[in-house]
Amino acid sequence: MRESLLTIPISEIMDPREGCPVCRMRDMLESRTVEYIMGAAMMEPDVRIETNRAGFCHTHLTQMMKQKNRLSLALMLQTHLETADRELFSRKKLFEPKTARRQKLSKINESCFVCEKIDWGMERLMKTFFEMYGHEDFRKLLSEQEYICLPHYDLLLSLAPEYLKKNELAAFTEDIRAITERYLNTLYEDVSHYCSMYDYRNTGKDADWGNSKDSIERSVKFLTSRSGE
Repeated sequence: MRESLLTIPISEIMDPREGCPVCRMRDMLESRTVEYIMGAAMMEPDVRIETNRAGFCHTHLTQMMKQKNRLSLALMLQTHLETADRELFSRKKLFEPKTARRQKLSKINESCFVCEKIDWGMERLMKTFFEMYGHEDFRKLLSEQEYICLPHYDLLLSLAPEYLKKNELAAFTEDIRAITERYLNTLYEDVSHYCSMYDYRNTGKDADWGNSKDSIERSVKFLTSRSGE
């Protein structure tokens, strides 16, 4: 398969063969967006208008709080809170419908600047991902992935009919089913072994935990696409 500016990012994401490749796409976009918004972009008027409007979800606020430049976050929160106050609690505008502020409240609670940017980027990456599936070497690379987490397994199944031809759809569905089911069975065995190690018969200095010690963390990641941190 001939590489291009569109396919190179996907190939680089798929290459490690560790974890879920769609999680890696999401994480890459997420990291870049958080670094962007916590940097010089924070002072760009058009960006501040968007962050004032959309705000941030809990997941991305938590990531932003871990960044070094907390002043950037404070400044964004300052104007976002100001906007929320004006939209929700200022004197009611003449002829404003009774439900208008409830709608604004719901929008503020449900929106996130970082999520919107990730969704925009994922839409474009997914289009290229499915275009690449038409090549044998990419299908082989996909089959070598460690697993696809359940949320992104659902995402791929929902998007596949939109991008793939009928003769490709069945093969793709089977490919990702096999990857996901294989890992789920491995997780089940590891979690079951972890549970069995609390039986008094399996205690002692020579107790063999095998690959089970991090099975809880791996299960959380597989079931939610997020680590338990």
